[in-house]
Amino acid sequence: MKAVMDRVLIRLSEEKTSNILMPESFKRPKTVGFVVAIGPEVKSVRKGQKVMFHAFDELPTVEKDVVAVRENSLIAILEDDE
Repeated sequence: MKAVMDRVLIRLSEEKTSNILMPESFKRPKTVGFVVAIGPEVKSVRKGQKVMFHAFDELPTVEKDVVAVRENSLIAILEDDE
């Protein structure tokens, strides 16, 4: 897949819940993942970076675990130890 305009394609990752056990019924939307592609207008991130984005701003893609978001939906670039 190739991203267009200001879109960022993100492969979702499992979020850590530390040592807290969550019931299966508690499903938080996934908002963390790794950038797999960026559109030509994207300036703030690069491929391979781990990012956090606004919940419910993502659009599904043909790949089940990859979503598309606009660059302005990104909240943070996460460092390796986060």
